[in-house]
Amino acid sequence: MTKAGAAAMSRRDRLLVFGGLMLASLMSSLDATILGTALPTIVGELGGLERIAWVSTAYVLATSVTMPLSGKLGDLYGRRPVFVAGLLAFLTGSAACGAAPSMDWLIAFRAVQGAGAGALMASNFGLAADLFEPRERARYQGYAAINFAVSSLAGPLIGGFFTEHLSWRWVFYVNIPLGAIALVTALVFLRLPRPEGRPPRVDYPGILLLGGAVVCFTLLTSWAGTRYGWTDPVILGLAAGTAALLALWTAAERRAAEPVIPLSLFRNRSYAVACAVALAGGAIGFALATYLPMFFQTVGGVGATDSGLLLLPMMLGLLAASMGAGRYIHATGRYHRLPAASMAVGAAAIVLLATMTAGTGPVTAGLFMAVLGFGTGLSQQVVMLVAQQAAPKRDMGAAGSGVFAARMVGTAAGMAVFGGVLSSRFATEIAARVPAGTVPAYDDVVRPEFLSTLPDPVRDDVAQASAEAFQVLFLTALPVALAGLAAALLLRNVPLTSPPGGRGGPGR
Repeated sequence: MTKAGAAAMSRRDRLLVFGGLMLASLMSSLDATILGTALPTIVGELGGLERIAWVSTAYVLATSVTMPLSGKLGDLYGRRPVFVAGLLAFLTGSAACGAAPSMDWLIAFRAVQGAGAGALMASNFGLAADLFEPRERARYQGYAAINFAVSSLAGPLIGGFFTEHLSWRWVFYVNIPLGAIALVTALVFLRLPRPEGRPPRVDYPGILLLGGAVVCFTLLTSWAGTRYGWTDPVILGLAAGTAALLALWTAAERRAAEPVIPLSLFRNRSYAVACAVALAGGAIGFALATYLPMFFQTVGGVGATDSGLLLLPMMLGLLAASMGAGRYIHATGRYHRLPAASMAVGAAAIVLLATMTAGTGPVTAGLFMAVLGFGTGLSQQVVMLVAQQAAPKRDMGAAGSGVFAARMVGTAAGMAVFGGVLSSRFATEIAARVPAGTVPAYDDVVRPEFLSTLPDPVRDDVAQASAEAFQVLFLTALPVALAGLAAALLLRNVPLTSPPGGRGGPGR
């Protein structure tokens, strides 16, 4: 934080603002998980089953597009106005979603919500850097892991409670009081100096090209292997569009006066390593976590709600590691081995998960998932600290958004690749066990109501085939973890200091 910013805000004010940031972060992350249990009721009331996937896709698309843009706008105009604008957009979208009269309107308002969420996420990264010095920031960023754990576990439960006892509309209305508190703390207590030294010059070509690439990539990872086959012209077109737009964006950023994400950041070893570890962590941590409940449902015959609760050991491991890493950095000032430890523990967890079979008990599976969560937590917040430490003060928001975008890319790509591996391997395994003409598709197998209709011998074959398919899926993630480990070992220990205001930063 700058001296001017420190003089303008007392420690009490900074802690109050940080509390508001955590509320805003909880809102945006909770909204990605709370909706799942309410969707069947929403479809029953509003109709539009064929468009139901867009309720989530519109939110993710808008978030992915606005997050890097908001990080850069915060660098140019100050993070307070961007944060407030994001809150207002999110609250407006929440109220409108709650009052939506049709599925089309709900999808449109979810895009407004997602746009606000992208601004909130980007602002949170930069504001944490403005509020706290690096060693102190590490401890507070560790607390942010609580939001992820709470939203992942409580989101489906809260959504189900509201839907059953109040109305599905309260899934959205609940954001309004939380957002109002965060808005008040920002308006009353957040006082930071505006950026100095350069007139804002917005990189419109870079914004459009990067936004188009993000949209194409998000649709690619959402549709490949599900709505369309991997060789379908739509998927091939989205892949080509992603590559072409990224190439054009790279060329445009080389000439831009104020690029959305300065390419010079990637010439900094620390920043490049942070992005690589974030990408690998997104794939082996968050993407794998998406498929773990499916393992318990198809292999263990566990219900949907119970399979989600079985993720608790992973969330607890992630929470313990994130907070422990923050306290360790705050006490010692050292951080450079934590990303490597994260990837090494993650690789060990993947090997353990690959040993699971239909006979693996919940206690053993829980221990394996706790190891995976612990590995993920060791780097979740640390890579953000590394990126902010490597970036000059003027590009702090863009640097943070770039690392978070790398994690989102890793998660999305991991989900697409692992999903393709899983369905393909299952088809091979089940065909070898079930007589021709009675082979169930994996899309049917993942539905609990379908599994309950199968005869016991066929259900046992499905469990065995799923277990074999998941073993291959887990082993597919192992090279990703090892690549992340190789990248993390290149990270040098650079003393934690306030980032410089001029060009360049530590860690080159």
